Amino acid sequence: MNWKLETDVNDWVKSQFARIGLEKHRDYNEESGMSDYLKEALKGSAKTATKTNFGIPDLHIEKYKLPVLIENKLGLKKLVSETKDGIKTDDKSKQAFAVNGALHYSRSIIDSGKYSEVIAIGIAGDNAENVAIKVYYVFGSAPNAYKSLDSRTSLDFLETKKSFDVFYKEAILTEEEKHRILIDSQATLQSYAKKLNRLMHNHNITAPQRVLYVSGMLLAMQDVVDKNGHHVDDGLTPDDLKGVQSDTKRDGKKVVDQIKAFLDERAIDKDKQKLMLSSFQEISKDPQRDEVTENDKEVAKLIDGSSSVTKQIFTFIYEYIFKSIDGLGAHIDIMGEMYSEFLKYALGDGKEIGIVLTPPYVTKMMAQILGIDEKNKVMDLATGSAGFLISAMELMVEATNLRYGKGTTQAEKTILELKKNNLLGIELNAEMYTLATTNMILRGDGSSRIEKGSAFNRPENLFTDFEADRLLLNPPFSHDENGLPFIAYGLDKMKKGGLGAIIIQDSAGSGKAIKTAKSILSKHTLLASIKMPVDLFVPMAGVQTSVYIFKAHTKHDFEKTVKFIDFRNDGYKRAKRGVTEIDSPTERYQDVIKIYKAGKRAKISADWDLEATYIEDFITNQGNDWNFEQHQIIDTKPTLEDFKKTVADYLSWEVTQLLQQKGEDTSKKA
Repeated sequence: MNWKLETDVNDWVKSQFARIGLEKHRDYNEESGMSDYLKEALKGSAKTATKTNFGIPDLHIEKYKLPVLIENKLGLKKLVSETKDGIKTDDKSKQAFAVNGALHYSRSIIDSGKYSEVIAIGIAGDNAENVAIKVYYVFGSAPNAYKSLDSRTSLDFLETKKSFDVFYKEAILTEEEKHRILIDSQATLQSYAKKLNRLMHNHNITAPQRVLYVSGMLLAMQDVVDKNGHHVDDGLTPDDLKGVQSDTKRDGKKVVDQIKAFLDERAIDKDKQKLMLSSFQEISKDPQRDEVTENDKEVAKLIDGSSSVTKQIFTFIYEYIFKSIDGLGAHIDIMGEMYSEFLKYALGDGKEIGIVLTPPYVTKMMAQILGIDEKNKVMDLATGSAGFLISAMELMVEATNLRYGKGTTQAEKTILELKKNNLLGIELNAEMYTLATTNMILRGDGSSRIEKGSAFNRPENLFTDFEADRLLLNPPFSHDENGLPFIAYGLDKMKKGGLGAIIIQDSAGSGKAIKTAKSILSKHTLLASIKMPVDLFVPMAGVQTSVYIFKAHTKHDFEKTVKFIDFRNDGYKRAKRGVTEIDSPTERYQDVIKIYKAGKRAKISADWDLEATYIEDFITNQGNDWNFEQHQIIDTKPTLEDFKKTVADYLSWEVTQLLQQKGEDTSKKA
């Protein structure tokens, strides 16, 4: 018999719970039985335009390490509403479809800050023989921050803590999935940046101003929270910008005032705050941008009626970037991706000012090679937009959660401390400094120790007090000796035995910086050299780079070998249009870490010729032989295949000559 009411579906789910031994009130509850903590988390999502929610889920479980939210609907057709781009998030779909509603509730409680991950279950059916179940692991409040667990078609995994723990290990993101999200996130951000660039160009926002608009507006969207974590005020939403023309209420002024309130409550250092606000004044400097005008086509479908230029830009950033932040790859450099796109229009390829930002999958790889965890203290002397510090911080957080358990009091306390004390960045360029600080705030506020100025004139106690044991660095290519002095200085300022990973033009290690290279080897050890793809920084700059790995304050022993790895084939092909996968890049970026650790004995996943890829060899004390190809052995002994090819080439040539000669003879007879 077909069901007639949605409560029939609820009753069926309860019968399944009874079958696996779950009792109401003890193991699960209906709407009214949830804890006060969960009720508080479901009050509404700060990122939804109307700041309302759609009631509460039909059933829920709070007994395991993360909550399980279940939404039921009558009729198989009401299971899920989706398009080729993903599961719909519009209000109608959230209300009418089981999966859409369950995901909405999950995003809402993550957005509240009370949870960081949720299991969402959508169930729909016509009768007991025709029921469909879809299970999702939700890891952020962004529309795309979920993983479908298609293998789970029953509720049996909820039976016991043991069965749930087994399920959870399957549910969480693998390294391959994290890498995929990272690459997809980068492509998505680049796509948004192109559209945003057009929007700003159409409204005559200059190229240098554009990235400050993005940075400042993202801060204005954050909820205002004091240094103790107490909520003070909501962040701005597009609805807060009214196009009012009075100087105190115009849109640009509202944005800047909100940024100031945010920084004040966070107790951001006054000098740092002053520097940041002086950059963000660009947003409110021109009152004409707060006058109501026709909407640009890039935001026409997002805004009803006319609006100010400020509101149009704010709305685009809010809808496409802010809402997506926690669904992006954890190592993604949000402001760096925006900056790179805008830089193409402002400064050509960026080489003339020496700013070349490292791709996030490379910053992650370098941080992983150094084995960074919650005990390390990481330094970057040319921070740029903080890509390296973001990757280091993410690995620290992962290690902390693994050690203490995600969401535990000790884990949260440790994460807070390491974000404040374990990351040191120094940046000379004022614009990049603002971006770096914003980036770290967006990633959970690791901005406390980002300094404005030159690394070479910082007070000595900055380094002695910090005691860095890890160095991550991409020095300015335009600096003397391709930036090698940054490496020397950074290694000098580290603790003995500390490790550094530096990506640099490899001409610095093959003769263009001999003085500094010799000096480095007299104090520090070169452990490894990894040859990177020549197109790594395309379209910003086409330069050949290598990653050098050093051990600090141990003079190089020239009787010990150095590891040389050829990573020019990293599995990607890069062009102006984006990055294309050609040869198992996800596996290769994990493999290269294994090769660094185990050499030719590494247990690799992709197709490598380790004999050709990995070399252990000595270097000289001249500082000009740090690169892979200088140690590559070319086998000149002819093989049988070489002989066959030579004979074939000769025979082909002979036939060609005969045919030509025959043609000449025929013409003579004619």
